[in-house]
Amino acid sequence: MAAICVFCASSRTLDQRWLDLAAETGAQLARRGHTVVSGGGRVGMMGALVEGARSAGGRTIGVIPQALVDLEVADLTSDELLVTDSMASRKILMIEKSDAFLTLPGGLGTLDELFEVWTTATLALHHKPMVLVDTDGFYGPLLAWLRDLAGQRFLKPAGFNLLRSVDTVPGAIDLIESQLT
Repeated sequence: MAAICVFCASSRTLDQRWLDLAAETGAQLARRGHTVVSGGGRVGMMGALVEGARSAGGRTIGVIPQALVDLEVADLTSDELLVTDSMASRKILMIEKSDAFLTLPGGLGTLDELFEVWTTATLALHHKPMVLVDTDGFYGPLLAWLRDLAGQRFLKPAGFNLLRSVDTVPGAIDLIESQLT
């Protein structure tokens, strides 16, 4: 099956519902036979994601910069832990190691990763599926703003349409799987 990179928050102060969403995402990807590629952390949603995947028998690949390893937040139980010299090289390696991208709720780091992958797709540097999980309308305001950017011609409609949005994790995985075949 595919290596699916999941972007999500690594904050230690999130509500339990977000941690549960991440854990269930990891478990669902593993049950469907996919490898989970993550940012290589063991905290917040990222930690819940990889624990969920492993609890369902899944394989995990973590990609983390040395600076975060030094802060002792690395997922040392990852099946494969790749350490980079910077956040920028981390994103490049995550793109190379992944067949598709799934974005859960998150903050600046999550958005940075999403926009890096999306921008490189608009430049045709990769043709990998990208799906945003808009649980409870989390990304609604951002999507409205991006639609407005497209309406004002700052973003081509074809570029906007490269990112798909659904409101459930099963729907996101179904969409990714349909695009990979």
